Amino acid sequence: MNNVGEWVFQMDNDPKHTSKVVAKWLKDNKVKVLEWPSQSSDLNPIENLWTELKKHVRARRPTNLTQLQQLSGGMGQNSHNLLWEACGRLPKMFDPS
Repeated sequence: MNNVGEWVFQMDNDPKHTSKVVAKWLKDNKVKVLEWPSQSSDLNPIENLWTELKKHVRARRPTNLTQLQQLSGGMGQNSHNLLWEACGRLPKMFDPS
């Protein structure tokens, strides 16, 4: 992999990420690790995107693969905006006022 040493890996304490094999690979490849509290989906913008995707699918109730693919195409057009909106909400979560 190119430029692995430039990566920052968000470690969320998932068992797949904390195994000895993964820890060794990260160390051997000099990947910077950003420690992250476990069970902190509210701090992870992509989790908000998954929530929106689930709502979108649940509301339309696709009954076959074609309908599901059509839904995913529509979400793809909106996912960029949804992700940026989720990122924009993060600072408010840390504001004590």
